[in-house]
Amino acid sequence: MIDLHAHSTASDGTESPADLVASAAAAGLDVVAITDHDTTLGWAEASAAARAHGLTLVPGIEVSCARGRRSVHLLAYLPDPTHPDLVAELEQARESRETRLDRMVESMAADGIPVTVGSVRAEVEEGATPGRPHIADALVRAGVVGHRDEAFARWLGDSSPYYVGHYAPDPVRAVEVVRAAGGVPVVAHPSSATRTGTVGDALLEEMAAAGLAGLEARHRDHAEDDVRHLTALAGRLGLLVTGSSDYHGEGKRNRLGENTTEPEALERIEHEATGSEVVRP
Repeated sequence: MIDLHAHSTASDGTESPADLVASAAAAGLDVVAITDHDTTLGWAEASAAARAHGLTLVPGIEVSCARGRRSVHLLAYLPDPTHPDLVAELEQARESRETRLDRMVESMAADGIPVTVGSVRAEVEEGATPGRPHIADALVRAGVVGHRDEAFARWLGDSSPYYVGHYAPDPVRAVEVVRAAGGVPVVAHPSSATRTGTVGDALLEEMAAAGLAGLEARHRDHAEDDVRHLTALAGRLGLLVTGSSDYHGEGKRNRLGENTTEPEALERIEHEATGSEVVRP
């Protein structure tokens, strides 16, 4: 089984990169991708763990993009982590996330929601990319909500009055940067309406013209009609199709291997990548 979308404590997952790989092995996966938000921090630890567990690892990044107030998440598989343009984009995004998080928390606290900058910062691993899921974790720890999804539904979604934007590259620009870094770009959960909002066909077509490689069609947030539509669109545009869990560990219901990718899609990703290599045991 191949699962190409999972997070660790290098961003907003709850398991270390090594523990993420161990969980993937325990779930019966043959291949897992580490795709933390805007960082490659967990790659080295996950690579060592993959070799130890006899698992194949696909190093990747989930790049946060935006057009207007519409968020788009781009999975970048096997890019060169030292490519100057990619490094610059990721650094700017992470710095912007730092200040944005504090402003959101201060606004929520002013309205009586029991969360503080300190309680949220305590949820972020040293060096990790901070994000809204860390606010959610602080709310869960305080007993205000039961899990991350509830926190997003009540207070943390893009339409929330507490939402504060952060720097994110235009998705077409992000596709171009990932390709320049030798990576293979795939849009994550394009039809999800839960957190980032759906990505329209017109934008997906524009991204395809810029070098987009694929669509993550099989995802927990997609209904069967969404999967059919995205699969057909991918066929029309010559894009590959993936399926993934978007695993984050505790606090999010997604489970490793609940959606998977066909071996042929992974072969195409490997064939097109020139930035990094798949880690095999």
